[in-house]
Amino acid sequence: MIFSRRNILSKLGVLALAGMTMGSVSAQNLNVVDLMTPGPLGDKILGSETAPVTLVEYASMTCSHCANFHATVYPTLKSKYIDTGKVRFVFREFPLDAVATGAFMLARCAPADKYFQMIDVLFEQQKNWAFTKEPAKGLLAIAKQAGFTQQSFETCLTDNKLADSIQEVARRGNEKFGVNSTPTFFVNGQVVRGEMTLAALDKLLEPLVKVQ
Repeated sequence: MIFSRRNILSKLGVLALAGMTMGSVSAQNLNVVDLMTPGPLGDKILGSETAPVTLVEYASMTCSHCANFHATVYPTLKSKYIDTGKVRFVFREFPLDAVATGAFMLARCAPADKYFQMIDVLFEQQKNWAFTKEPAKGLLAIAKQAGFTQQSFETCLTDNKLADSIQEVARRGNEKFGVNSTPTFFVNGQVVRGEMTLAALDKLLEPLVKVQ
């Protein structure tokens, strides 16, 4: 176990994936059935089950490239592709440090239908908590806006089983699918590494969504 009950609240700067050996898996060796198997907490998904394209994103809440993608590209991805039934979007946790793990824990502790709203706010306000000397203070401020109390905030961040489950998603992504940086995307099983522009996203998705 990487975190003790004390670590999350008092040492939010400790690497969440300490000891993980970053591996690599070629696209040719990727098992799509394995890729679409959810982790211990279940997947967070938006979009139609019958969408012709499934896009899986592995992200870290302290990743500035992830935050920029969600600020500049994700809104169009959602309105143009997800909400219209063309893309099924699967969002997976890949925390690169303890601060990111704490943020993901809070999103998971929020009501299930508020998960993506919490993720959106955390990305939007990333500079207010992710890169500060007191990340817990910044996270608490956001959590209170979402209805957390001091007690429920601390209860969430001392849930070792939750922390382990989130880290298991990252470990599996690394060991089985070669995820070693964020953001990493899988589009119908094909890996795309790094932040995508809107133009790149359109170029990638348009041919796929037309084949229905």
